[in-house]
Amino acid sequence: MQLKHIISMLWVILGPASAAATPDPVAIRQAVEQFLRVQTQGLPGTVRYSVGTIAANTQLADCPALGVSLPPGSRLWGQSYVVVKCQAEANWSLYVPVQVRIVADYYVAARNLGLGQGITEADLQRRNGDITELPSGVLTTPGEAIGRTTSQAIVAGRPIRSDMLKQSFVIQQGQNVRVSSKGPGFQVTNDGRALGNAVDGQVVHVRLNNGQVLSGVARPGAIVEIGF
Repeated sequence: MQLKHIISMLWVILGPASAAATPDPVAIRQAVEQFLRVQTQGLPGTVRYSVGTIAANTQLADCPALGVSLPPGSRLWGQSYVVVKCQAEANWSLYVPVQVRIVADYYVAARNLGLGQGITEADLQRRNGDITELPSGVLTTPGEAIGRTTSQAIVAGRPIRSDMLKQSFVIQQGQNVRVSSKGPGFQVTNDGRALGNAVDGQVVHVRLNNGQVLSGVARPGAIVEIGF
């Protein structure tokens, strides 16, 4: 039998088998889209995502069980990648580019804010846009800012990030406070003076009028709670 006839027969036999062993790009895309659909649930605003080009690779075997995950340390935000891994015997991995856009409300400084300034509703201005194009940690609800103080000066019109703010003290050093001691079947209140600053929920030391020093949890309204 001539050589060209042998080659032709091998192509007929092996050609379809090789094609069948190539991963199905449609199945990969569907697996990635399902992963994105689940992972982006609960995000604020309107979420749009797209899957980039899936590179053809004839060296990868077909796989009946695909798993999708994020690379360590990454998140679905703007341009990113996901890892598609064959969870069957083929055991290969493939990086697939994705893009996630989130159009939502966010907040900027309505006016210049100085260092240590308490934030009120009048200090905030709402805007709408793709927050994946903004600095990480931008605030999307006014409640994340109101009642806090600035940890740096913020120029009017600048998006406000969580790291630009800090919790306001509900107890200040030297302030007169009411100490509430609670336990099973009893409640006792005493007056005292705070020995330090504290935000809501933080432990603070208090000197009672009789000179005794106690530790309790700072609460709004100049109250320190002690539980037993």
